[in-house]
Order: sequence, then structure tokens, then C-alpha cells
Amino acid sequence: MRYGAALLGAAALVALAAPANAARLKGWYGVFEGGGTYAHDFGIDQYIPPGLPAGSNLTLERGWAGLASLGYAYDNGWRMEVEGGYRVNSLEAMTTGAIVTPQTGDLSQYTAMINFMYDLPSSGPFTLSVGAGVGADYGRIDSNTLTNPMLAADNVSIAFQGIVGMSYRVSSWLDLVLNYRYLYVPGFEFEQSLVAPNVAHLDTDILQQHLVTLGLRFGSHQEEEPAVITSAPPAAPPPVARQYVIYFGFNKCNISADADTVLSEAAGAARTIGSVTVKIVGHTDTVGSQRANQRLSECRATAAKTNLVGKGIPAGSISATGVGEGQLSIQTGDNTKEPQNRRATIDLE
Repeated sequence: MRYGAALLGAAALVALAAPANAARLKGWYGVFEGGGTYAHDFGIDQYIPPGLPAGSNLTLERGWAGLASLGYAYDNGWRMEVEGGYRVNSLEAMTTGAIVTPQTGDLSQYTAMINFMYDLPSSGPFTLSVGAGVGADYGRIDSNTLTNPMLAADNVSIAFQGIVGMSYRVSSWLDLVLNYRYLYVPGFEFEQSLVAPNVAHLDTDILQQHLVTLGLRFGSHQEEEPAVITSAPPAAPPPVARQYVIYFGFNKCNISADADTVLSEAAGAARTIGSVTVKIVGHTDTVGSQRANQRLSECRATAAKTNLVGKGIPAGSISATGVGEGQLSIQTGDNTKEPQNRRATIDLE
């Protein structure tokens, strides 16, 4: 059992580093395999009731096997298959205490298993698989040396197996497969009727068998669709502001540094938009006479226009007017200082 577990673990560790699968076996498939077997020595008890069992160890020669499977592969890498197999090993020797007796005959096994397999991810034509199966093992032993007369008996036992495999994709419908199986059978109870009422019994201990096979698997592979990466449409450019406001000091119409920055933004927007008309309106607060405030508002509008012309905006596309204290942003009483009323508005039309 240790050998099968070690190989299963090794295959899993190797496959953990493998990238995503490019093409998986999918749908129905069939497999035909052949290979060699090796069985561990196992204990046997021979007796004819009411005699007591005589314990010995039986050694088998290396043998051969053939298997056929029909399975279905799911989209997620899992597979389920029904497997039928035939194994045969010749008897080699029986050891009783220190006495070794050569043997002739065969141990034949017919297995019917249900396997559950998983194909580990792989980016190329090679794919590693791990799995396990459970089923029945029909065993038959034929020997003219184990008993007298010749022993020819059969029995059925439950069987378990672990599987490690590797496949190579030859084409879209054909794989070359190499599989290792570890078969575990709890034991057989062989009986043969002699002269009535005597019955010869040969009970085996646990049978552990290793099988390496090479074969062909027929089935279709489906190429996995590459992930489609769609880029988001380019973001729409932010809307261009069409109105700007600059502010002036008390009783002044010169352009401050802050006002110059705003006018630069307005000039840039005008160039971005293209052919526009720039409308500048100057304003004042309520301090001073209406006549004086009118002149001051016009001065402020003219100062803004001059600044924009200096930034490359054609003078012919700019109108500059003043409205004095007639359009207050913040409503105040007469003769009231209000910084937000001391302004000029720039509209791009």
C-alpha cells in the first residue's frame, strides 16, 4: 500500500506547478492497455476440514495484463470510467518454514472496476492523472502441485486500486497513455470438492499487485477558449468650462496673480472649443457713485480683455462691457464693501 500512496503523492506534487490546461479530454472515450504485473508474496492456508490450516507463503512470477475502459470526461477535469481487466501470474514457489517447494500453475484474475480520475492542469500535450477505483476481482487458481489432486478453483473478492497516469496527446482524438496501478485484494477463499464429503480449502492473505501498462485512448479534446480581454471604451474628456469669474481689489482694476491664472484657464478653454465669442462683463460693489462704479467696471472688463489678447485670443472675438453696481452677486445696501461683487465674468459662447 505504501508504494501506491507514494506514487500518488509524487504525481500530485509535480502537477501543482503546472500551468493552466490548454486542451482537455471531454466527453466519452475508450482506452485499451497492456503491460506487466508484479505481485508481492502472500500467505496461504491449506486444509481439509476438520484438519488444521497449514500456513505457507506463495510467490508468483511476473506476469502480464490487458485492460479496456470506457469513460466520460467532464469539463472540470474529472473523469469516471468502467474498467475491465485480465491479469495472469504463474506460480513460482511455496515456502513453508524453511522449506521452499517449486510450484507450477497460474493465478488468473478478472477485474471489473469503477474508477474516478482527475486530470491535473497542463499547458502542453502531457497530462498527469491521479485516481482510485473500487470493484470486484474474480480469481482462479490452477495448479497440480499445490494440492493432490490438481487444484482448480475460483472465488470473487472486493478489490481496490490507486492509479497514477500520464498521457501524451497525439492528435485531437488520440492519446498515448502510460499508467501505474496498485491493486489491493483482501484475499481469496478457494475451494475444491474432493471425494465427498471432503473439500480442499486454500485461503489467501492480502494480495498486493503492481501493474504498469501502455495503451491508446480514443476520445476528443476540446481546446479551451482563450480569455477575451475587452478594454473599456476611452473615458470621455471632461467637459470644458464655459464661464469664469475673476475678482479685483477694492477700487482697483488691475489683474492679480489669481485672476491671471483663471484667465489662462479661460484662454485654454477657448482654444480647445475652437471658434468662440468671449463675452466679458465688469462689476463693482456699491461703494462710490454709480458713475464712478460704471467707469471702474468698464476698466475691469477692459483689463480682462487685454489679458486674454495677450494670451493669444483674437481681440475681435472678445466683447468687454461694464455694468457698474447694477448686477450684484451678493445683494447689499448702498455704500457697502463686498469682495464678491468686485468681479468680472468671462463667458465663452
